[in-house]
Amino acid sequence: MANYIHITVVALYLVFMIIMGMYYAKKEVKTSEDFMVAGRRLPSLVLIGTLLATWVGSGTVVGGASFIYQYGPFAALIYFAGAPLGIIVLYFIADKARVRAKYTIPEMLEIRFGKKTRLISAVFILLAYVGITSYQFIGGGYVLNITTGMPVEVGTMITAFIVIFLATTGGLFSVAYTDFLSSFLIVFGFLIGVPLALYLAGGFEGLAQNIPEQKLTWNGGLTTAQILGFFLPTFLLILGDQNMYQRFSAAKDPQSAKKSTIGFFLGDVLIVILSITLATCSIVLFPNIAPDTAILELAAKGFPTVMGSLILASCVAFIITTGNSYLLSSAGNLVYDLIKSFKKDAVPEENLLGFNRIVVIILGILAYAMGQFFPSVLSIQMYSYTMYGAAITPTIIASFLWKRATTAGAISSIITGGLATLFWELVLGKPMGWNSILFSLPLSILALIVVSLFTINKPQPLDQNTISIK
Repeated sequence: MANYIHITVVALYLVFMIIMGMYYAKKEVKTSEDFMVAGRRLPSLVLIGTLLATWVGSGTVVGGASFIYQYGPFAALIYFAGAPLGIIVLYFIADKARVRAKYTIPEMLEIRFGKKTRLISAVFILLAYVGITSYQFIGGGYVLNITTGMPVEVGTMITAFIVIFLATTGGLFSVAYTDFLSSFLIVFGFLIGVPLALYLAGGFEGLAQNIPEQKLTWNGGLTTAQILGFFLPTFLLILGDQNMYQRFSAAKDPQSAKKSTIGFFLGDVLIVILSITLATCSIVLFPNIAPDTAILELAAKGFPTVMGSLILASCVAFIITTGNSYLLSSAGNLVYDLIKSFKKDAVPEENLLGFNRIVVIILGILAYAMGQFFPSVLSIQMYSYTMYGAAITPTIIASFLWKRATTAGAISSIITGGLATLFWELVLGKPMGWNSILFSLPLSILALIVVSLFTINKPQPLDQNTISIK
């Protein structure tokens, strides 16, 4: 009986999200600006919800849970620390991003570093974001497998369809408001779930007695280099994540953008603490499950039916809204940074909204195909975060904070970071078990600094949204 209730609750929430998407598509989305940045009129509270839901998707409830289950709660504190530290930095950048009021990160980079930088950065962002979208599909497949018993592959296809549908219909309006609701739901679900999980596991004393000793060490048995390789990709992605900057750009004013980072920080810290507690309880209660399912199995089999259903619905909601965000964001790169950048009138304004929707569908199909080539959510997560963090983030931070950075330095950094990631992952096969960030990030930063110091920037054409960098 419980299984049918899980199915019903999750299905009803999915249907509700689809209805919300259709509502905002009809009521609010009239132009390409409405579709991409919600008409630049999101209030602070909705902004906090969409920032949180965009970040806390499959990477937390599936990939993050997998890390906690394998290496323990203390190592997980280091793994998750990158996000709150990155949000602190974003606090000082958010209002500047709103002033620039661009659709994409490459558009922002063009202000400082010119058109070539925009084109090259867009390519590497696409390589990262299609991967991030891909593991949202797989994470949704896990949830539907646990709630309905359907094969993960079928659940992945269904999740992909829903993500593509929502992103195609309402754009950022539907994403932002479903994000806001999902954020509230998952915080509420986790808050009521943690006390019960601790009770079932015998409290903190029971956890200390029954968790393997290695998983109670600060590094969970990983070397210092390995655990740094897990921390850095998360930290670097959130610092430069295009979704963050698009949401700042969608705020109704610069002050709302800046204030939203405070709520985002508090919400992320809360969800991290709750997630670590839940997945740690799973180590004791379910010692022989797939690590990816640590939180999902606890919700489905460890909790009373109604509570478990609520948490499962929350998880699938976060996974879907995160997938929407990255799919929509990558579509912006293809349309605005690659197609329209080559020829401004390639797609007339009156056709731009429809063209955006076609691109979302194409990229969604590519993301689904990409997911078939990685062994786990955590492995896709680390590849995608590293591709973005090493190739893009150093240049983004330099564009805001380092006056001496040059176009040649930016382009060198992007290409070096991106190619080094592919080389370490695909050619060398991750030697010593190190994530590629330990190889590609130092090379990317070195290229940025050395080439910038030996070159001089050519003046860029004035842009009405250009701001002084202080």
